[in-house]
Amino acid sequence: MLFRKSSLLAAVLSILFPSMGISAPIDAPEIPPRYSGEAQKLADPTYGPIPGESDLYNYYWGTGRPFPGNISDPIFPTRHGPPGPDDWTWQNLLSAEWLIFEFYQQGIEAFSPQDFVKAGMPNTTYRRLMEIRNNEAGHLRIFQNQISPTSIKPGRCQYRFPFTEPVGYLALMTVLEISSMAFLTGLVQQPTISFGKGAMLAIAEVETRHEAWALIDIWKTSPFGGPADTIFPFANEILDSTNAFIIPGSCPPENPEFPHPRQKLPGLTAGKNTASLVPGSNIKLEFPDPKNQPRFDLYKQYYAVFFHGVLNVSVEIDTKGFPGREIWVTIPKGFETKGVIVALIADVWGAPGKESVVAGPAVILEQPSRLATALLKNGGN
Repeated sequence: MLFRKSSLLAAVLSILFPSMGISAPIDAPEIPPRYSGEAQKLADPTYGPIPGESDLYNYYWGTGRPFPGNISDPIFPTRHGPPGPDDWTWQNLLSAEWLIFEFYQQGIEAFSPQDFVKAGMPNTTYRRLMEIRNNEAGHLRIFQNQISPTSIKPGRCQYRFPFTEPVGYLALMTVLEISSMAFLTGLVQQPTISFGKGAMLAIAEVETRHEAWALIDIWKTSPFGGPADTIFPFANEILDSTNAFIIPGSCPPENPEFPHPRQKLPGLTAGKNTASLVPGSNIKLEFPDPKNQPRFDLYKQYYAVFFHGVLNVSVEIDTKGFPGREIWVTIPKGFETKGVIVALIADVWGAPGKESVVAGPAVILEQPSRLATALLKNGGN
């Protein structure tokens, strides 16, 4: 493991954030007394193992949390001044990354290599999950370093994931990874600094490798998702759905809103009795949170909008009589049974902006499609 200062990294960061000094800050950070201050060392981007240089993010085989996942507190600003132009985007991504990192960490702690073998998985499964966990730890550090020193860098919350056995864990992993790929296609459109767009693309490529491994080794299916992965423009709407895994009240109170801005849309899913989620299937639309239900204008037309690959297809839906009357829609049969479909409900054809979205999104796994319906019947979204 490498702990040395990196002159190359310092030079790159000085270009991206001219106000950032690698030496001592001008203003001492104001840290609430409940925190030890250990996390403030991470304000220096050259502190600790550096992604791209250290093998920690590839070949660490311990069950304990690897750096920086072992330091859960937020990192407070070390400079006064306006936030960086892309700080909200990177704060959103760092908060989401804490959740993904913790998902893999909890799996490594909950299961043993033999648990996966007994479940019929390859004997390399546990070690591959460790490698992915290590990659995600590297993502934490990369995202921390992208947030300017005038903004807070979110800390870890506590998370609860709905898995009890190895196969269910791997099924949820597949959904999380492919959802990450979809939301990154929207998130990559947000940075104003070109380097940030490239960094997000590089992360998306790594997530694709994770998903390809699961499809080949775990689900014994083709890793190819067609000529294009699904482009979904409203990244924060997918991020918002992950709040279901966060234990209420467990986040550091100084953490920024996640995601920002947050629409708090009603969730969307297919009915649990759905037999198939492949293109051409007729499905009942449900809104799982009884406290957050959509309100439909009696005199307005609404649409189920399906995103797949580079396509965006709208289907008129009949919302009259809801909630007493069920809402049904047919998934466009012209879609290939590959990759993922993302669906939402909008009050404008094509959902041209996030303001037009009324509910959703729902991530519909097509590869393998049998897994999508199995998750649905077991209570997954």
